Amino acid sequence: MIKAHIAVVEDDPGLRELLHEELEAEGYQVQAYESAELFLQSERRDTAQLVISDIRLPGASGMELLAELQRQSERPAFILITAFGTVSQAVDALKQGADDFLTKPLDLEHLLMSVARVLDYHQLQREVAHYRSRGGAVLGPAGIVGESRVMRQLYHTIEQVAQADGAVLIQGESGTGKELVAQALHQLSPRAEQPFLAVNCAGIPAELMESEFFGHAAGAFTGAQRERSGLLKEADGGTLLLDEIGEMPLPLQAKLLRVLQEGTLRAVGSDREEQVDVRIIAATHQNLEERVNENAFRADLFYRLETFRIEVPPLRERGNDRLVLAQHFFEQLQQQQDKHVVGFSNAAQALLQTYSFPGNVRELQNAIERAYTFCDGERIEPEHFPERMREHGNTPMGVVASTSGAVEAWPSLQEVQERYVQEVLQATNGNKQSAAKILGITRRTLYRWLADDTTKDS
Repeated sequence: MIKAHIAVVEDDPGLRELLHEELEAEGYQVQAYESAELFLQSERRDTAQLVISDIRLPGASGMELLAELQRQSERPAFILITAFGTVSQAVDALKQGADDFLTKPLDLEHLLMSVARVLDYHQLQREVAHYRSRGGAVLGPAGIVGESRVMRQLYHTIEQVAQADGAVLIQGESGTGKELVAQALHQLSPRAEQPFLAVNCAGIPAELMESEFFGHAAGAFTGAQRERSGLLKEADGGTLLLDEIGEMPLPLQAKLLRVLQEGTLRAVGSDREEQVDVRIIAATHQNLEERVNENAFRADLFYRLETFRIEVPPLRERGNDRLVLAQHFFEQLQQQQDKHVVGFSNAAQALLQTYSFPGNVRELQNAIERAYTFCDGERIEPEHFPERMREHGNTPMGVVASTSGAVEAWPSLQEVQERYVQEVLQATNGNKQSAAKILGITRRTLYRWLADDTTKDS
């Protein structure tokens, strides 16, 4: 597979030739130029997806080249090469839109890692731009936003399960959007025109739960002055979502099992059974199989509920969806608040991509709202996000290029590299071949890095 087209702008012929050879050896298409003017005059300037340029060049400087490219509607990614004495100038270039800077003498492995990362982020930006060009349209039913492979698989599962009529068990961490999945199942089902009711079992006192679900006859208990239909009856013909089903008391689980098996229920204080036609969808963040082993959940109800089991993936496993969702929430806020905020900086996007979001989509939405509210400029920066995100240790190189903060306080390149490698290994579940591909290095190089880290720790 042919990789990206890279333009190298470097007046030192030895370094220019070295960069050309190393990048071509990695499979990139490379064109080398000795000046900014020659690159800008080239017929291939518009095909470059990444420009690697020295700051000091004969004629126009690397900074001036960056400024020129910034005026393009679709500018390429940009990496700056600088001598040690011009690091402050390189920091200024980061503020003006450069994606990374490398210091001489160049570490070629570090260069290849930077190239892979920068191209990766620009691909993400193009995908977000594509998402925006569709007017923020979502791919999933019931307003579910996401374009990753795991979400496309989820949409397919939803479409299949929606046409059946058996009980459904939706499992996933808190904040992943289990209720949206339940709504999608209802909307795509033959019951779509009938009621959809959702109840959080953890929010109902245990002593009131039976009456809430099954209803009660007049005089069934103190305060029951008249007959009341329960949620199961109110959802007759439609769908009832029982969120946090693991919190339901065992005696009530037995009554719910009867509804699933016989399609009948008996209200509290009543001596007659009623027919009810309702599809039960249960949702939980707990491991119900463990609850069954602990005798805290009925095994027969568990097996009945899991006729169809749907796993909702956590946000950290959804790849580019973090940026797609961030853009979605951002555009919602643009419509609600009168502020001139146009988007996210490269550093902010990098932070969104590397933070693990233990609170999932709900945490991301809250973080975007906070950042938008505190942003006083045109672009959201890392400092606008909650402190727990800013202090997150697994931060790749692009994140340290925030436009605020002293250079002296930044981690060393070696520290950043080690963090980034560990982040990628974690994301690939320790698969070194996949990690090396993402990092843009050979497996041999990755093994050597890991061996060096082990030596330092021992």
